[in-house]
Amino acid sequence: MKIAVFDTHTYDRTALEAANAACGHELTFFDARLTVDTARLAAGFPAVCSFVNDRLDRAALERLHEGGTRLVALRSAGYNHVDLQAAADLGMTVVRVPAYSPHAVAEHAVALILALNRKIYRAFNRVREGNFELDGLVGYDLAGKTVGVVGTGKIGTVFAGIMRGFGCRVLAFDRVSNEQLAASGVAYVTRDEIFAQSDILSLHVPLTPDTRHMIDADALKGMTRGVVLINTSRGALIDTRALIAALKTGQIGAAGLDVYEEEEGIFFRDLSNQVLQDDVLARLLTFPNVLITAHQAFLTREALDSIANTTLDNVRAFESEGRAQNEVHAEMIR
Repeated sequence: MKIAVFDTHTYDRTALEAANAACGHELTFFDARLTVDTARLAAGFPAVCSFVNDRLDRAALERLHEGGTRLVALRSAGYNHVDLQAAADLGMTVVRVPAYSPHAVAEHAVALILALNRKIYRAFNRVREGNFELDGLVGYDLAGKTVGVVGTGKIGTVFAGIMRGFGCRVLAFDRVSNEQLAASGVAYVTRDEIFAQSDILSLHVPLTPDTRHMIDADALKGMTRGVVLINTSRGALIDTRALIAALKTGQIGAAGLDVYEEEEGIFFRDLSNQVLQDDVLARLLTFPNVLITAHQAFLTREALDSIANTTLDNVRAFESEGRAQNEVHAEMIR
C-alpha cells in the first residue's frame, strides 16, 4: 500500500524502512506536519501515517478523504490530535500503536526525577565552566519518600515498580485498580489523597475531556508543599499558567516535563536560531527547578522498532485482510 508518512525525522525513517523490508509497502516521507494545509501532499495515497503533533481536525480529514485516503495510521498511542467523529463520518479508519515500550516512558520519568533531585543538569553546567562548588546542589534520598502514580496502565505500572525498587512508598490513583500492582504493595487512594500525600507525583493518563487540566490551580493547592511534579503523558493534563504560579510561590518544588500543552509547532523542530514566540514556555524555561525535554520519553531503539512494526502491521491487516486492528473510535474519548 502507498503510505504518506508525515512529520518524519531521521530516527522515524530508519525504523520504518527497516520494518518495511518485510512488508513491501511504498513509503513516501514528508518532513512537514500533517495539517489541513499539507494534506494535499497525500493526494493519491490510500494511507497516511501521522505523529502526535499533527493536526487531524475535520478540515484536514476532509481534504485527505477528497484525495483518496481511507486509512490514518497513527504511530503513537495517543489520539487526542484526531477528530475521531469526523473520521467516522467520512468512513475513514484510524488505527494506532497502543503499546510500544512502557519501559521507555517510565524510565524517562525516573530520569527526570533523578536529574531534578540531584541537580544533575546544574552540576553538569557548573563543572564544564570549571566551577566545582557544591552549594545549591543538595538533594534527598528517594528511599522512604512517597511517590504518587496517576494512571496505572502499562507505563504507570512499570514506573511504580521502578520507584518501589528505590524503596519508595508508592500510592496510585486510577478509575480501575490494577490488582497485580496492588498485591505488590502499591496502595490505591483517592485523587485528593494522592495529591495531599505525595512527595513526587507522576502523571500517566491519556488526554481526554475528563483529564484535560486535571492539574489546575485547585489541584496544585491541595498538593504537598514542595512536591515534584512529573509529566511524560500529554501536556494539557496540566494548566501551565497555574503551574507557573505554583512554582513562583514554592508550592511546587520542581517540575519535570516531557510534554507541553502548546508544544504543537515547537517540539520536534530546531528553533535555536529563532526567538521563542511562546511566552508561557519561555517563562517556564527561566525556572532553575524546571527541567523540560521535548517529547522524547518514547525515544529508545526498542520503542522505535516496536512503533514501526506495529504501524506497518496495522496497514497490512487493513490492506490484505480487510480488517482494522488497533482501531480507535469516537466512543473511546467520551
